[in-house]
Amino acid sequence: MERLVEVTDQKVRIDFLLGCKCRATVRLRSLSATAPIAFKVQTSSPHKFLVNPPSALIPPLSHSTFQVILRPQSQLPQTFPRSPSDRFLLRVALAPELALTQNAPDSTQSDRVNSWFNSVPDRLTHDIKLKVAYVGTFLLRHAVKTGDCDAVRSMIKRQRSILTELTAREAELLLAAADKSDNSEDMISLLADAGLKVERLSDTRESRWATKEWTELHVAAAGDRACEVSRLVRVGKGGSLDCRDKDGRTPLHLAASKGHEGCVRLLAGAGADVDARSKDGRTALYRAAANGNRRMVELMIELGADPTIKAADRGRSALDVARDKGHKEVIEILERGEEVMNAARRGELRRLELLLEKDASVDYRDQYGLTALHAAAIKGHKEAVMLLVEFGSDLECLDAEGHTPLHLAVEGGSTETVEVLVNRGANVNAKSNKGATPLHIAGQMGYEDISRFLCGGGAAASSLPSSSTLSSIL
Repeated sequence: MERLVEVTDQKVRIDFLLGCKCRATVRLRSLSATAPIAFKVQTSSPHKFLVNPPSALIPPLSHSTFQVILRPQSQLPQTFPRSPSDRFLLRVALAPELALTQNAPDSTQSDRVNSWFNSVPDRLTHDIKLKVAYVGTFLLRHAVKTGDCDAVRSMIKRQRSILTELTAREAELLLAAADKSDNSEDMISLLADAGLKVERLSDTRESRWATKEWTELHVAAAGDRACEVSRLVRVGKGGSLDCRDKDGRTPLHLAASKGHEGCVRLLAGAGADVDARSKDGRTALYRAAANGNRRMVELMIELGADPTIKAADRGRSALDVARDKGHKEVIEILERGEEVMNAARRGELRRLELLLEKDASVDYRDQYGLTALHAAAIKGHKEAVMLLVEFGSDLECLDAEGHTPLHLAVEGGSTETVEVLVNRGANVNAKSNKGATPLHIAGQMGYEDISRFLCGGGAAASSLPSSSTLSSIL
């Protein structure tokens, strides 16, 4: 059906206050040049809202308004600024037969229009859905105080003038609330970037950073300023990659805990320790898991973070804390990593394939730094090795002792598995932490066929460790 009216805003923005009637006005413009437009407003929450008038006529090419009134509420909205459960349906239709009543008193006109709509239940109408947004300084202060950056960001987006229209006193109170919130650094930066004008804003922010002993790199990582992180890393300023604040947190800790994926990639790519522990023993992966941040957990696993590292508090790992907090998606990611490891170790090819097809991580490591490729290689499961390589497993990944999957395939004595790895590009001269190459291990284990194959593949036979040294490194 052809559009009949234009609505100035399809969101009913209500400036919320506890215990008070709150009003919002919706403005309509008729697009019909020949006949009046009848409209009727229906709400999903009649116990909460009144509409005045609930129905009326708009003369051709004219304007009309209706007012939404929220009854006094004793509690905050369950969600804000958006409220999925509160909405309005605006029904409009051409009503040439009501032209003679368009100048009637409002109360009489509303009744006639409502009766007109009801007289034909299936009347052809153009329907417009209006969503409710709860805004205003009262809710903004509440969101700032509780550290809800997402709500604050969303409210500012929906009510762009909210910060600039604050009085000096209101701005000071808002800053004080931000300073005491759990996410004070993020909140103060958010308000500053959005235009909050307070003389002591910069001093407050810098004071907070100084108190926490943050470097420039900490500040940039916490604020999701990827370009600044890149510049500081490139020029070597802002502190070392693994510089610590007073709580022992690195810039990578801050970026991961706040969900700043770009900064995490930059820092890890430059060589930051992805398994660095803060004073409480928590890693960046642990913090991401505790926050229930699925995307960040996936990224940290991709970057090689060890999910088995246990924090100081009750000796819990990333998986343990995710289970404690009920973060189901994170639990699934971390548990699927264990499942991939177990399927690879047992040679359960179909199970392994199903997991990998569902995007289970091939980068999961156990407490010894072993990946699924290590596990499949030492057990001689060549088909599992081929499958893992096909799905992106790193041929040169190292366990805690510096062994590659090829080292372990040799130790396991499976010539076919060794051939699979070498034919796919594994480094035949890779050295473990103690200097052992795959050829050294093959010689010590007495695997002549594997030794001949490795030599044919370019393995260097020089500088073989002594027998006593080899026994200590196998």
